[in-house]
Amino acid sequence: MSEYDYVIVGGGSAGAVVAARLSQDPSVTVCLLEAGPTDVGNEAVLRLDRWMELLESGYDWDYLIEPQENGNSFMRHARAKVLGGCSSHNSCIAFWAPREDLDSWENDHGCAGWGADAVYRLYSLIETNDAPGDHHGRSGPVHIMTVAPDDPCGVALLDSCEAIGIPRAEFNAGRTVVNGANFFQINRRADGTRSSSSVSYLHPYLDRPNLTLRTGSWAKRIIVSGGRAIGVDITDNAFGRTRISAAREIIVSAGAIDSPKLLMLSGIGPADHLRQHGIDVLVDSPGVGAHLQDHPEGVIGFETTRPMVRSSTQWWEAGIFTPTVDGLDRPDLMMHYGSVPFDMHTLRQGYPTAEDTFCLTPNVTHARSRGTVRLRSRDFRDKPRVDPRYFTDPEGHDLRVMIAGIRKAREIASAAPLSGWVARELYPGSDIQADTRLADYIRRTHNTVYHPAGTVRMGAADDPMSPLDPELRVKGVDGLRVADASVFPELTTVNPNLTVMLVGERCAELVAAR
Repeated sequence: MSEYDYVIVGGGSAGAVVAARLSQDPSVTVCLLEAGPTDVGNEAVLRLDRWMELLESGYDWDYLIEPQENGNSFMRHARAKVLGGCSSHNSCIAFWAPREDLDSWENDHGCAGWGADAVYRLYSLIETNDAPGDHHGRSGPVHIMTVAPDDPCGVALLDSCEAIGIPRAEFNAGRTVVNGANFFQINRRADGTRSSSSVSYLHPYLDRPNLTLRTGSWAKRIIVSGGRAIGVDITDNAFGRTRISAAREIIVSAGAIDSPKLLMLSGIGPADHLRQHGIDVLVDSPGVGAHLQDHPEGVIGFETTRPMVRSSTQWWEAGIFTPTVDGLDRPDLMMHYGSVPFDMHTLRQGYPTAEDTFCLTPNVTHARSRGTVRLRSRDFRDKPRVDPRYFTDPEGHDLRVMIAGIRKAREIASAAPLSGWVARELYPGSDIQADTRLADYIRRTHNTVYHPAGTVRMGAADDPMSPLDPELRVKGVDGLRVADASVFPELTTVNPNLTVMLVGERCAELVAAR
């Protein structure tokens, strides 16, 4: 077949959800297009404890970023090129977003129907969770487990957090953790398989007669005729002349970098930018590719006095939230704890490394810097220009929070019992103390938590900088929606993957209710 009722571009965290939910209706036909290969039977992808092997691998679009005026220009944005998207590629830290995040989407950004009272129910629909609480789901497709306290260094970390006033807190308990730490909840099955969107939503239903999965299908552009999206041109053979038609709707779920790229290649985006590349302007939408947000992540590493663990669920198993200023309703600082060396940017800068290392990675939960995604050319094969513009917010908020995070990490590591694990600080090194020197270290060595968002944001119908309305419909084109992290009007405080799945669930509801 080359014509279906619904065509979904991108089989990632949200796209897999949309495809599975829409195809529950046997009266419709659904085609899911994925540029990468399938993950079925692929242990390198399915084994969660192998996730770090996937970075900069053949399963990664591996987007270099544009030279940064204030950030690390060597940094790359890992974007998954495999079924399941980044839920098949990154670690699997599972967080319900704070209610305040979703309420802000509705109240501050004009996204009617996206407040916590309206959509929080979807988290329990998504999950089968082993944590206590009547709010948790017990029969959803995504299996969520609480990491067991099997890492003695991780236990010491949490004990030291308590010693300096950061108590153990239960995550996903229905309360926003402003100041607290614990082992994560992660979407992982008991046998070590990641509970990605593809494993959870697609693998059980690959034989549905009305669901067609086409891997190795790279979308080139969306075809719009008479103001309506009617098809997708893809390349899946040597000639690249395949067109997949949609009788009802097309849903773009290619992620926060590739969704704006595809829209711009299709003539939907900032008019002047499109004309520069010889693309006919169908819809002048200046917000496409704008508002790029991320969780920038610093790192501080410690060589240990004793061996670190040699097995783990995913090597990054605990998190710390704490505010850097008083009076916040959500924390402005989060840290991940890793039981491995994380020297991918420090080593090239001359900092030492060691076999037995633990790391803390302070990240800015609500960074104020904003970047862009732009075309490099009109050729779909060219990687886009990704410019996060790290640490360029005029007030200096982002750098201030991260400097405070390095200092807080040192305070935790200096407290017993974690202090007994510390042989020396590897990077940035205990001699780096002044704010100016810490800022220089951060700019040269920071990474990302791989959470780009906001580049095709939804917003009020009359907001010209929001390319989508609150029902995820592309303004100016009928029959076209977007569903992935690009639609976020503001990035969540926490790791966003479950919320991206929530966007997929909500999109399927909106489409089915049409």
